[in-house]
Amino acid sequence: MAVSEKVELIKFDEEQYLENGKNVVLQRKEAEDLASEIHKKGYSNIFLLGIGGTEFEFAHFEYIISRMSDVEIYSINAADVNLVRPKKLTKDSLVITASASGNTVEILESTKWMVEEGITVVAFTSKSGNLAKIVKYVVDAPVTTGYCEHSYVLQAFFIYKLLHLRGEFDEYEKFADQLGKYIFEDLLSIKKKFEPVGLKMASELYDAEYTIFTGSGAQWGETLLFSMCMLEEMQWIRCRPVNAAQFFHGTLELIQDKVPVFIIKGEDEFRKQDNRVEEFCKKINCQYVVFDPAEYAVRLDNEFRKFISPMITTATLTGRLSRHYEAYTKHNLQYRRYYRQFEY
Repeated sequence: MAVSEKVELIKFDEEQYLENGKNVVLQRKEAEDLASEIHKKGYSNIFLLGIGGTEFEFAHFEYIISRMSDVEIYSINAADVNLVRPKKLTKDSLVITASASGNTVEILESTKWMVEEGITVVAFTSKSGNLAKIVKYVVDAPVTTGYCEHSYVLQAFFIYKLLHLRGEFDEYEKFADQLGKYIFEDLLSIKKKFEPVGLKMASELYDAEYTIFTGSGAQWGETLLFSMCMLEEMQWIRCRPVNAAQFFHGTLELIQDKVPVFIIKGEDEFRKQDNRVEEFCKKINCQYVVFDPAEYAVRLDNEFRKFISPMITTATLTGRLSRHYEAYTKHNLQYRRYYRQFEY
């Protein structure tokens, strides 16, 4: 019997994925026009408003912008800001938020009083949700696959255009052109290359007592997103996410049999910290795995890797490795005991 080289992605619609990608790219002008409008209106600082997955997904934007721009940028948790308001959050601030459903309770509460006080709020959300009824500036992503990378690309067209208009990202047009032309085809190829890797990872880790996850820099949000949202929430798998630097100040003592370490490497200044965790694991001969986005190529210029690395991580871990865990645990990713099952 002949063996096919074609890689089939389980529970994945390739045509729909690429179609959704095309639709996102078609919204580039909408996102950029909105950025131009906000730039003309003016703002004193930027707040990225999220909770749970949305907060984690925004993390890489905060990391990158803080290194590219003079504008002050802050990540705020929607539940926290409803209790304690930062002094620098004023009517001159720009708040960027997101909600896939448009009905995230904490975000609805916070954006309501922000809009009432005249704060500019931009929301990436469903236009059919309640958030779109509160916020004036809404970007609606036509995505049915539910993969984060579609949101990341659309948000990149808006956020990095803002930096370009500030004179802080001269190569934006080149970046955006390459992003729109290549990214979804490249991410699909990366998913296929990762498929056997992910299958092996899941087979080795799915029944661990719990797993320690480390990450840093632009990958820290992805570390939290995969471990907390995909594995804890959707697979009921116990995880201990910890920043790679903080790993050496407590968490390393938790390593033992059936407690593996999952290292998510970055491609930025903090890779040195990720490498240190890996060298430690080698030294004590414990069970560990490494995910390194640097092993996966895209056709964008190398100077843009820092923008793409989190997209690669979410496309492979959140998008694919979660499916392999599901296959081994026999636990449906969509099933919840408590999350949004009743009022709390």
